[in-house]
Amino acid sequence: MIYSQDYARSIDDVRTIVQHAKLDHKNLTNTAQAIYYPRNEEGHDIGNIKLLEVDEHILEEIKKGSEICFKGALNEKVVLCTESRTYEMKEAEISNSLLLVKGLKLAQATSRSPIKSPKGGVNTSMDSSIEEEQEDPDKIDTIDEVERKDVVKIFHDYFELRQVKPKYRKIIDLLRLTRYAGTENEHLIDRSLLFRFKQLLDTVQCSKDEFHEGLKKYRAIEVDDRVRMLDIEYEYRVLTLLLSVVSENSWELDAIDKDVTLEAMQGIIPFEVVDGMFNVYTTPSERTPGRFQYREDLVCAMFAEKILQHGLKFHIDEFLVTWQEALPEGFEANEQYLRGIGIIDREGSVPCVRGLNEADLPMNLLGRLDMLFRTKERWNLEQIEPYIECFATPTVGVTSILAKYTRSLVVKGVRMYVSKH
Repeated sequence: MIYSQDYARSIDDVRTIVQHAKLDHKNLTNTAQAIYYPRNEEGHDIGNIKLLEVDEHILEEIKKGSEICFKGALNEKVVLCTESRTYEMKEAEISNSLLLVKGLKLAQATSRSPIKSPKGGVNTSMDSSIEEEQEDPDKIDTIDEVERKDVVKIFHDYFELRQVKPKYRKIIDLLRLTRYAGTENEHLIDRSLLFRFKQLLDTVQCSKDEFHEGLKKYRAIEVDDRVRMLDIEYEYRVLTLLLSVVSENSWELDAIDKDVTLEAMQGIIPFEVVDGMFNVYTTPSERTPGRFQYREDLVCAMFAEKILQHGLKFHIDEFLVTWQEALPEGFEANEQYLRGIGIIDREGSVPCVRGLNEADLPMNLLGRLDMLFRTKERWNLEQIEPYIECFATPTVGVTSILAKYTRSLVVKGVRMYVSKH
């Protein structure tokens, strides 16, 4: 039987189809739902509806009414961002056509029988009704109502999501152009290249929470309502001044007074710079409520970066001595603080340290690996991880990436990674 869109299927039509399908009417519920395909006419343009597969986190965010947004420039892949996570989007095909039908009822809702009602908490609509009297097998009268259900859209593909690391590189690329080096150098900055917080957040492909973490990671602060990275020489000078306040007041390292520190810098360094850097480099004191302590990892890393910034190689022993002597009293140099800013090469004829900032490497994985292996022939996992982890996902870790794109060998009990070509 062929029906047009204007034809409304009747109960007799349904019963005829049931007979042809050789279905037992005792296993059918009272209401039949007739499916009608979308109309190809004005007012039925539903091409803008897309199917998106989400995980529990995204589903909960939607239920809570939290903000979810898509980000991506013309030359970027689109990502979906919740308040705290970033997902890469990819189009995937569906093996069978999927129909989106508005108001389609499940089996329980199509029955009026007490035995088959939803109140029982289980779906018994397909059970045989033993209690019913024996009926004529040729008589089909279970179905007594037909409801029209229109297909909204037929899907042949959908968007699948994969959680990824936040894409911070754009923060660096955009803010490096306008590094802050003090009020006396602001006349050299093109103001049109400066970004407000909201503008930068909308541009960078990461969630809001991850964006805040990214600003802390690259020590970006707000100056005159614009997000700025600091010139390394200027940042080093300001940090040195902040740390000098500690010794001047004979404070314990975990009992820093923020108000006194800010007041001591008044008239020397702009308030926003001092306040921003203090927030980046300190954490609340665990021992003294209301006081702060400087993060040893960030302070030591800043002094190491200052020493290594010119790209020179240092003998490892000489570097460690120079580094320790440059640090304020109470701070101790540790090779772990070089993570992502410098590498130690003990495999060469002369053990040395050289600067290698993760932010300076290509964002293409193969290009980055090529540069890493040209810089250093063999790497262990601890050494190479800071430079590869930005490509990892919750399901594909750094070791999986290295297993695919590098060769590994064991040297004196330590697994080392070398170029595949």
